Amino acid sequence: MEDIRIACFTALGLLISLDPDLLAIVRLSLSVSFSAVGLAALLGLPLGAAIAVWRFPGQPVVCIVLNALMGLPPVVVGLVVYLLLSRAGPLGSLGLLFTPSAMVMAQCLLVTPIIAAFTRQTVADLYEEYAEQLHSLGVGPGRALWTLLWDGRFSLLTALLAGFGRASAEVGAVIMVGGQYPSGDACGDDHDCAGNEPGQSPSGAGAWYDSDAARVGRERCGYAHTGHSQASVWLERTRCRFYPWQCMLYATKLGANAC
Repeated sequence: MEDIRIACFTALGLLISLDPDLLAIVRLSLSVSFSAVGLAALLGLPLGAAIAVWRFPGQPVVCIVLNALMGLPPVVVGLVVYLLLSRAGPLGSLGLLFTPSAMVMAQCLLVTPIIAAFTRQTVADLYEEYAEQLHSLGVGPGRALWTLLWDGRFSLLTALLAGFGRASAEVGAVIMVGGQYPSGDACGDDHDCAGNEPGQSPSGAGAWYDSDAARVGRERCGYAHTGHSQASVWLERTRCRFYPWQCMLYATKLGANAC
């Protein structure tokens, strides 16, 4: 109970004092979420409208799949993006892993089905109402798509808000592809706290974690002088990357704050 009270007062103090680190975290989170929603809107709005307006074989199946993707597990998305952007992956040469761009990509994959599904339902209702009028004016599906999107723009705000809610509340996939966000330069010159090499952006989603927790993933910051084998070092470093909150315990046990 005492720990909860201390944590609440500490959090309140950070908010009142407008702590620079806290503001940087909020700024990063909002920029990533807004960027992901914007990109998902560019993909999801036309996709949902196209599925609603065009008639093609298997359309009901596509609608079912689209609705099912609204509940896509974040861990699955994070793992897919991680494999794509890792050094051995097809997009590894871009060096986007453990950067805000990777977080935007993961959130976009989660948000796009939500926006597309909401858009499909909204446009389908409008198309059912205006179909005869559009046909009488000689408006084809291509023009009708954009007309209905504009007509239902206020209703589609619900889809964008739902997507932003999903993006802003996402943690699992973002941590997997965002890595750690180191504070200061205490982790040395060869690698930063996220395991990145020099010149690679250290930005990540774990900005709210203690820097000592991130240091546990490095040999020179706790493992080199503890007698651990190279295999155990790699295992704990990987675990810290995917489960950063456990690094607090490792940092205390191994004395990693010696860095």
